[in-house]
Amino acid sequence: MSQPQLQQQDTLVVPAKERSTRAARWLNFYKKLAKNKAAIAGAIIVLIFVVLAILAPVIAPHDPTHMEITKKLQTPSAEHWLGTDDKGRDMLSRLLYGARISLTVGILSTVLGAFVGIIMGIVSGYYGRWIDTLIMRICDVLLAFPGILLALAIVSILGASTINVIFAVAFFAIPTFARIVRGSTLSVKKLEYIDAIRAMGSSDMRIIFKHILPNIVSPIIVQATLYIASAIITAAALSFLGMGTQPPTPEWGTMLAQGRSYVSQAPHLTLFPGFVILIVVIGFNLFGDGLRDALDPKAKK
Repeated sequence: MSQPQLQQQDTLVVPAKERSTRAARWLNFYKKLAKNKAAIAGAIIVLIFVVLAILAPVIAPHDPTHMEITKKLQTPSAEHWLGTDDKGRDMLSRLLYGARISLTVGILSTVLGAFVGIIMGIVSGYYGRWIDTLIMRICDVLLAFPGILLALAIVSILGASTINVIFAVAFFAIPTFARIVRGSTLSVKKLEYIDAIRAMGSSDMRIIFKHILPNIVSPIIVQATLYIASAIITAAALSFLGMGTQPPTPEWGTMLAQGRSYVSQAPHLTLFPGFVILIVVIGFNLFGDGLRDALDPKAKK
C-alpha cells in the first residue's frame, strides 16, 4: 500500500465522532473558562504584566541603571512614583524592567522543562518496559531533592547568571512534566482507534505526534501555567541569595535582597518588589486553576 493511501486510511480510521468531540470539548472549555471570574482576573493580571514588560523601554520614566546618589532612598513622589533605591535609581523603572527578566525566566524555564519532560514522558508511556522503568527511576531521583535546593546546586556548579537560572529551574521541572505526560499517554494509547492505526502500519512517530500528543495537551497546558508561578518564585529566591541575575540588572529577587538592609529606613525597597511578585504569582495560579477546572471533563458544568 502506498504512503498516501496509508495516510488517507489513517485519517479515516479516526472516528468522526472523536474529531467532533474534540472540537466540542474545546468549545465547552472556552465557555467554562469565560464563566470563571477568578480565572479571568488571573488572565488579566498576567496580561497586564506581560504588556508592561514588553513596553518597559517605552513607559519607564527613567533609566533603570542610572544612579543619583543625592536622591537615594527617596520615598514615592511626583518625580519618582515608587521612590528610589539605595543608589538613587528609580524604583518604578527597575520594577518594569525587572518584569522582563522575571517573566522571561519563568516562561523560558517552563517551556524548556516541559519540552524535555514531554519527550521523556511520552516515550516512557508509549514504549513501556525497561525504558519506562529507567525514565521513571531518573524522575524519582530528581524528585527526591527539594526543587530550590536542586536549582541552587545546579547554579552553584554552573555559576550565577540569568541563563544558568533558566537551566536550573527548567531542570527540576522535567520530572513533573514527565510523570504527567506518561500517565496521560498510558490512558490514550489504550483507546481502540490507536490499536487500529497501529494495525494499519502507521509509524510510532506518526501515532505519537498526530494522535496521542494532541489528546494530552490539556494537562500539559495546566501544569505549565501553574509552574510558571513556581519558576518565578524560585528564580527570585536564587537572585535573593545572590545566585541569580547579577546587579545592576534589575530583577525582583535582587531588588528584595538589596532592600532588606533598609527595611526600617525605606520599606518601599522591599514592599514594592515583594508586592509585584505576589500579584504575578497569584495571577498565574488563578489562571492555572481556571484552566484546570475548564479542561477537567469531570468538573461540574
